[in-house]
Amino acid sequence: MSNRVAIIGVGMCKFGELWDQNLKDFTLEAGMYAIFDAGVPGSDIDGMVIGNMSAGRFTNQEHLGALAVDMGGLGDIPAYSVEAACASGGAAVRQAYMAIKSGEHNVMLVLGSEKMSDVNQTEAMNTISVASDWEWEGMFGATFPALYAFMARRHMYEYGTTEEHLALPTVKNHANAAHNPWAQFQSPVPIDVVMKSGMLADPLRVLHSAPVTDGAAGLVMCSEELAKKYTDTPVFIEASDQRSDTLALHDRKSITTMNAVVSSTKGALMEANLELKDIDVFELHDSFSIGEIILTEDVGIAKKGEGGKALEEGITEIGGKFPVNTSGGLKARGHPVGATGVAQIVELALQLRGDAEKRQVDGAEKALAVNIGGTGATSIVHVLRR
Repeated sequence: MSNRVAIIGVGMCKFGELWDQNLKDFTLEAGMYAIFDAGVPGSDIDGMVIGNMSAGRFTNQEHLGALAVDMGGLGDIPAYSVEAACASGGAAVRQAYMAIKSGEHNVMLVLGSEKMSDVNQTEAMNTISVASDWEWEGMFGATFPALYAFMARRHMYEYGTTEEHLALPTVKNHANAAHNPWAQFQSPVPIDVVMKSGMLADPLRVLHSAPVTDGAAGLVMCSEELAKKYTDTPVFIEASDQRSDTLALHDRKSITTMNAVVSSTKGALMEANLELKDIDVFELHDSFSIGEIILTEDVGIAKKGEGGKALEEGITEIGGKFPVNTSGGLKARGHPVGATGVAQIVELALQLRGDAEKRQVDGAEKALAVNIGGTGATSIVHVLRR
């Protein structure tokens, strides 16, 4: 009997600063969309897992697993809540993948959710900063923009990466998001606007950074045998791999390479029995534009130091050899931290089903997502196949 894991339903709410909705509202919306898309009766769902980074600090609400089951009217099924900083969504997908693969669960609802706009910008930034090594970084004022600025400046010093290179992920991802109805920002941004935007932490500017975002995304996952009952177009998770690195940047051999990404990508491709050249579309974690440049190198799309050049040459655009962040990425789709990893899988499932409309990659059959926590201390990679 096969123990492959299938995605049979996907759903999202529109990402943005959702002032008129609370965490319950849009989490329920995303979950219901996924269930309706799957055509699964609620009574068939025997487990649920939700990824969230810090609902307690953002919204004064914890115990999200039970809350989500309660809101969805799913009865007394087991509900799990997982946290891995900005990789919480990816961790939720991985937990469901392992639970179904082991035979413990048959049909699971997977959610990722975060409500970030209920606090002011300073408090939001402080909350996100606890995903770093607070004692050695955050306590001394090293915010996430500052930490990624260290990485960007070092990358520029070692490899000649330019300010123009730093702007290119933003330009590309906003262009992609213009065709994504769920994206927070749906307008293209010219490179000169990016390069003149306000400075966050030199050399990173406001438009190099993902925004504060509210939102949720959902999946329905099940075993291969059951998938045949619900759909003719399942998307299979061929591999899931998770690795860790030091929490603090100063403990790493290099701050221009995320070793956890390197090893988790290799592990996932090996598990899927694929090579990088086999992958048709990617979702890479671009909380800051330098993040996409570094991940482009660490997964193997570009040689180390040539991530900016790959963007310059159009390799990672829709229609390029290795399309990256067709959804608009964290930068333009939005980055509700607990939902991001699930939203990446939603996008790739749509791509592999041929349902991505104007942002569709022609003939996409295999896909890879990298969801990281912090500055790369956690890396979760999933490989999907049509």
